[in-house]
Parts: sequence; C-alpha cells; structure tokens
Amino acid sequence: MTAPTPVDWRLLTDQEVVRHAVIGREAAYRELISRYQRPVFSLIYRMVRDRELAEDLAQETFVKVLNAIDSYRPEYKFSSWIFKIANNASIDHLRKRSLDTLSLDGSPHAESADAIEATTLQIGDQAESALDEVTSRELGSQIEEAIAQLRPEYRSCIILRHVDGRPYEEIAEMLDLPLGTVKTYIHRARNELRILLADTRDD
Repeated sequence: MTAPTPVDWRLLTDQEVVRHAVIGREAAYRELISRYQRPVFSLIYRMVRDRELAEDLAQETFVKVLNAIDSYRPEYKFSSWIFKIANNASIDHLRKRSLDTLSLDGSPHAESADAIEATTLQIGDQAESALDEVTSRELGSQIEEAIAQLRPEYRSCIILRHVDGRPYEEIAEMLDLPLGTVKTYIHRARNELRILLADTRDD
C-alpha cells in the first residue's frame, strides 16, 4: 500500500488546508491552529482583558471551528470566518458579565515595536477624526474606562476597526451584520466615546 504523499502545509492557502481538514486529516487541524492560535487569542484578549479567560475562550473557539469546519464556505476568507466565531464567543461572554476591556498598548503577543504600534488603539487617526483631539497615550485609562461602558457590539466594532484596522466590509462579514449597521455602530460608538471623554478633554 502506497503511503500518502507528504504535504508541505506552508505552501497551502487556508482554503486548501480546510479541504484537508474536512476529510479528517489531523495534521490539517494542527496547521489551522498553528496559523490562528495567536491572532485569535489576541482578538479575544483585547475584548475580555483577562489572559486566563481569553485562553479558555480561544480554546472554545477552536473546538467550535473544528466541529463546524464542513460548514465553512471557501468563497469567504477563512480568517474572517474564524474571527467571527472568536468574536461571538467574546460578545456572548461580555453580555453575561460586565468586564473592563481593551489594551491600549497593543496586542499582548506583539513581538516588535512595529507590531505593538500596529495593534495599538488609535482613535484619533487622520482618516477618521471624530475624536481627533484625543490620543490614547495621554488618556489611556480614561479611554479604557469609556470603552468598557460601550455595549459589546459597539466595543467589538471599535476594536476591529481601530485596533485591527479592518475595513468596514470585512467587519460586516465577521460580525454577520449589514454594512450599514457596522458603520452605524462605529459612528454611535465614537459619539458615545466623545461624550464620555468630553470632561477629560476639557481638563
């Protein structure tokens, strides 16, 4: 009996790895976990702001992913699909418990200055200046407290947009929301943050 041809997983796209996972190849499951363990944890951690809890929710996410792998539709980005599951797990938890969230110092797994900067919340960027006079470095604790007061859906949209820098269309896909709803949530979230931070800015 001929042994199966070894697979160089590094050369395969996510969709190709998923096809192997669907037919039950354990190595394909391990490859998907290897690719997404760190970013999934980072996304959840920024939402729930607790390492142990984030680890539990990340593990829960991967169990759900592997159990539902045959429902993944390859015309969509796999990253969006898995982040959607991770985000839903975070939101479900936040709806049950009121938690402080969001590291303003970037992903806990950022390994370089560039990575830290890329994952740091920048509410007052040039492209979207609703809060342009507010900087996270000056008002870190106040912004954390303000974002912790947002409803989970707003919080998620702000993180995906301003921390991960994802386009509106991808956020809509990840959250399974109409594009207009995503834009509305982000607009309302910025308005709420501006109100919550108004006294601090005046000081």
